[in-house]
Amino acid sequence: MGSPGFAIPALDRLAADHDIIAVYTQPPRRSGRGMRETPQPLAAHAASHGFELRHPLSLKTDEDAATLTALEADVFVVVAYGLILPPPVLAMPRFGCINGHASLLPRWRGAAPIQRAIAAGDGSTGICAMLMEAGLDTGPVLARREIAIGATDTAGDLHDRLATLNAELLGEVVSDLPAILEGAQPQDDSRAVYAPKLTPAEAEIDWTLDALAIDRMIRAFTPVPGPWFAGPKGRVRIRAARLGAKAAAQQAPGLFLGLDTEGGMRISTGSGEISLDELQPAGGRAMPARDYLNGNQLAAGTPVGMS
Repeated sequence: MGSPGFAIPALDRLAADHDIIAVYTQPPRRSGRGMRETPQPLAAHAASHGFELRHPLSLKTDEDAATLTALEADVFVVVAYGLILPPPVLAMPRFGCINGHASLLPRWRGAAPIQRAIAAGDGSTGICAMLMEAGLDTGPVLARREIAIGATDTAGDLHDRLATLNAELLGEVVSDLPAILEGAQPQDDSRAVYAPKLTPAEAEIDWTLDALAIDRMIRAFTPVPGPWFAGPKGRVRIRAARLGAKAAAQQAPGLFLGLDTEGGMRISTGSGEISLDELQPAGGRAMPARDYLNGNQLAAGTPVGMS
């Protein structure tokens, strides 16, 4: 059970050693200018590999329950499915429902653990294979793997590494059923931290923060929902940025200070500088900072959001 691309490596890894009797994803979504139905990434992958594919609107109806019961599955493996599994469904498989979660639980329970870990400045994160229960990511942990978060890692970078790690760990856990269930470790709820779903509004850069916090924020919201600031002609997305030099004298935050030696736009912050290397104006293409400046003449000392 899963929906986004994050779940694809896990499906491939499990299929190599086990019988996959069905793949459940969220229903297709309408997107694009023509509002065409687009299958979930896992659904498209599963269909292309000949797996039996199902995408119910929910798992709460008697019909859905009967269909799941008829599978007589040993285990349901869940990776970023996006639908709630009601208690009767959690109790169906012989060995329960196992979830691959992209954090070191109980830290970062919830929808956006990868992004929240980067934004918080965590030095490491990982994958937990968890036996699911009714609470949000509260179940006992069967196994975990930890990896470092690099100083330049974006959420996209970390997503790809964790997807591979998740596949490896779930493969090991499922192959060790049912023995591994005996070592399940309850989570310490007093140490729980939650990772709420991202919103485009919180991806707006607050230049009054210090440069390190802004750098983390930019990396956490890349590629989605995409960090941005209000430009003279609408939102400007930041496609690539890096920590700049320490300012010789503190400037008011949010000012364009000129280009650095690598062609990045130097922007003052609450403390230090950020260099913006690639930007995408509203309705336009992504471009190097120099090209952006050609269409948005900024004098040194001018607020970055003004022409």
